[in-house]
Amino acid sequence: MQTIIAKTTKASEKIADKIKQAPSKRYDGEPARHLVYEFSIGLRLAHWIRALSIVVLVVSGLYIAYVFAAPVPSGEPVNFMNAKWRAVHEIAGFVLIACFIFKIYLFIFDKQSHIERVSFWDFINPSIWIAQIKYYVLFSEHPRLKGTYNPLQFIAYLGFYIMLVLICLTGLILYVHNYHEGLGGLLYEPMRYFELMFGGLANVRAIHHIVTWGIVIFVCVHVYMAVFNAIKGKNGGMDAIVSGYKYLDDEHHA
Repeated sequence: MQTIIAKTTKASEKIADKIKQAPSKRYDGEPARHLVYEFSIGLRLAHWIRALSIVVLVVSGLYIAYVFAAPVPSGEPVNFMNAKWRAVHEIAGFVLIACFIFKIYLFIFDKQSHIERVSFWDFINPSIWIAQIKYYVLFSEHPRLKGTYNPLQFIAYLGFYIMLVLICLTGLILYVHNYHEGLGGLLYEPMRYFELMFGGLANVRAIHHIVTWGIVIFVCVHVYMAVFNAIKGKNGGMDAIVSGYKYLDDEHHA
């Protein structure tokens, strides 16, 4: 897997190098811009698969919690709509767990994820905090960053990943109480420890629901801010999570 990611990243970087040799010319008085490679193919795939799994989890989770459609009553044991929704929910849950583990792997080992790691230095820089807040209230230009995330993004993503840990952990606790063999049986004892730590199964379910709404709020704000930055920054910020590339002014590229 690491070899495939490395080869794909290397090929993408070669394309970017060729493009960067001819910086884009601008006639509106603004600085020329360079195309830079920001997000690796692995990171982009993890992002979109995770996004899709979150949508499926929220919709199926709402159905499980508040059944909003039911099959026509029948004496035949064929209408297992709730069971089907639950199966979809659990499959999407394991996909989310896999994406989370893969993202952590990329963050630690992927060469291209270095720009995520160095965002920590922007996070602890008070002047960057002030400049970023001024940018969001339309008082100044975007500050120059060492990494890919500004301080507000960094703390938002940190909160998001804490919520992911909680949603996956509470989801697994609920899972082992429905499936007692195979993976459920293997995880039962470890999950029982966390169940007791959370104060019982009722608390686990409540935390699962509360964190779900926290993730929904995060996603809504995330999409809004992505659109805001794409419109105000005009640097292809939203394109980067699709193509991997974004534009930087010459002064930021130096």
